[in-house]
Amino acid sequence: MSRILDQRILLLVISFSASVQSTKVLSEWKKCGDPECEKAMSRVQATMDYLGPDCRYLNFKTGEEIMVYSKLSRENENLWAGSKGKDFGYFPIDAVKVEEVLIGEEVEVLTKETDFLCLHEDKYTFE
Repeated sequence: MSRILDQRILLLVISFSASVQSTKVLSEWKKCGDPECEKAMSRVQATMDYLGPDCRYLNFKTGEEIMVYSKLSRENENLWAGSKGKDFGYFPIDAVKVEEVLIGEEVEVLTKETDFLCLHEDKYTFE
């Protein structure tokens, strides 16, 4: 009986750790095409398959087209955020190549808690 309880506790700790990781703020700042981050900044094409570590990330396959809406800046400049169809999320810049730049000037703004929202098991999770 004690062994079963130990296993359940271990599973609970692992689950909690994964949940905390999926709500971590990735950067305090981001660059966008406008102050509201509503304009697409560029169109990129995936140069490799990518499977993100949690639901905040955009999964894609080589050759797929992604519209970029923001780029994390300062402490985490290697992640961009964009959409592919109805899916939206973060992805590493080294997994894509820029096909077309759509804006001439970037605006740096503070990120919001909702930038790192993770929809998981029909619940919204915030840090």
